[in-house]
Amino acid sequence: MKKYQQEYNTPYQLKFPIEIEKIIETTDPVYTFCEVFDHIDLNKYLTTEERRTGRPRYDEKTLLKVILFAFMENGYESLRKIEKLCKTDIRFMWLLQDEPPPSHMTIDNFMNNVLNGKIEEIFADINAYIFEQENVDMDHVYIDGTKITANANKYSWVWKKSCEKNRVKVFAKITELLSEMNTRIAAFGVKFGVREEYAIEYLEQILKQYIQLCGFDPASAVRGRGHHKTPEQRYYDKLTSYIARLKKYAEHIKICGNERNSYSKTDHDATFMRMKKDYMGNDQLLPGYNIQFGVCDEYIAVYDVKQYASDMDCFKPLMEKFHRIYGKYPDYPVADAGYGSFNNYLYCEEHGMGKYMKFTMYEKESKNIKYHNDPYRAVNFRIDENGDLVCPNNKKFHYVYSRPIKGNKYGRTEEFYQCEECANCSHKEKCCKCKGNRIVRINEELTAFHKEVLNNLNCIHGALLRMNRSIQSEGANGIIKWNRSYTRARRRGLNAMNLEIAMICCGFNLHKFHLKKIAIRKAA
Repeated sequence: MKKYQQEYNTPYQLKFPIEIEKIIETTDPVYTFCEVFDHIDLNKYLTTEERRTGRPRYDEKTLLKVILFAFMENGYESLRKIEKLCKTDIRFMWLLQDEPPPSHMTIDNFMNNVLNGKIEEIFADINAYIFEQENVDMDHVYIDGTKITANANKYSWVWKKSCEKNRVKVFAKITELLSEMNTRIAAFGVKFGVREEYAIEYLEQILKQYIQLCGFDPASAVRGRGHHKTPEQRYYDKLTSYIARLKKYAEHIKICGNERNSYSKTDHDATFMRMKKDYMGNDQLLPGYNIQFGVCDEYIAVYDVKQYASDMDCFKPLMEKFHRIYGKYPDYPVADAGYGSFNNYLYCEEHGMGKYMKFTMYEKESKNIKYHNDPYRAVNFRIDENGDLVCPNNKKFHYVYSRPIKGNKYGRTEEFYQCEECANCSHKEKCCKCKGNRIVRINEELTAFHKEVLNNLNCIHGALLRMNRSIQSEGANGIIKWNRSYTRARRRGLNAMNLEIAMICCGFNLHKFHLKKIAIRKAA
């Protein structure tokens, strides 16, 4: 028999040149990345002390550089892909500086335990160096938001209003049950109190008293088919099930809180909201987060992750975060119609910011001349010398009453005015088709704010700001979501999402800084 000998070797030998420039090109992003981090003091965020017992601690600075460079290159990178890049990519090997490649669990523990609380300060330091090199204008901030689908199941919704309605129904059933139980225990001279609403502790106390009065032992309860339950067990089982349901509803309402009306069972911090791209195709609400960006000269200056479906509630927290990072408020916060509200305009008035946020009817006000100059609109009514509104038929509107706006934190009110006489008016068909005299609602402060916004945005400077907002803020969202393929959250929870978005923003700014450096070098 012939013996075949297998040779387990290869004639090729791996050879690396001594000079690093022959391996990595001089235009590679890793050089820009190292330039930025050489000017940042990471010692105030990351520890360098070694453990006295156990395995030696992995160098935290090296881990941070490896993670952020992966986000700079690819927008978002998984932990296992980062581990693979540390073993196969020569640039990551260079960043490791003779350190062994970290495992994905090492990277994950570092992100959750160390980086989660320090990433915002690191993001601010990265921006401080880049903004100084690029002379970034911090007075103009272009604001936009985008909704990201959460890492949660589709049909995992919990609605707070539904829980509140069902809880009221359970209260009615408990009242009926307690009335039956009172007739059962009337011989003992005891009567359970009946209320409109019941606390869980009160019902648990009633359950204990009922067991003691009737002498029922829950351990002897029968279950299953073919067993006959006693009346005592039936009342006990019903009251136990009602208490369990009330506990479940109370937990759901507690998780939702005061500012949300829904949450996902898979991710409690995710709120159900309508997405622009509905992958289910039935216009159904999906769990997600509202991501806010403030862009200055194509760089993300500030970010925020919120649980609100509306952008109006996100403006004030975003500006407060901008002030906390940079120590000032921007002079020109430019945003679309999703941010224009009485609260936000008044907030800009208080902090010396210009009003450059569109309102809901801005497009119609600025482009539809017929609507803007309609003489039958209340805002276009003439005001006489006494300060009264006068309609086109020279009839006065008299003040009737004021009503506060529900949920408004600044005490906004609406004033109601009624015409003195609309009967037999020749303008009635065009002005108002109501049976009685016409009533109009006017908020003088909001109307003045709208006029100021129209003047600000329709001038030459305002037109340039509107054009830049559509280029910069919406362009940043487009690059992150489509060019860099980040369309769905990978982590769960509000804190984890803040970490994820912060790393994406760090990578975005570093990548943008590198592209601008290359463009300047080519132009030169």
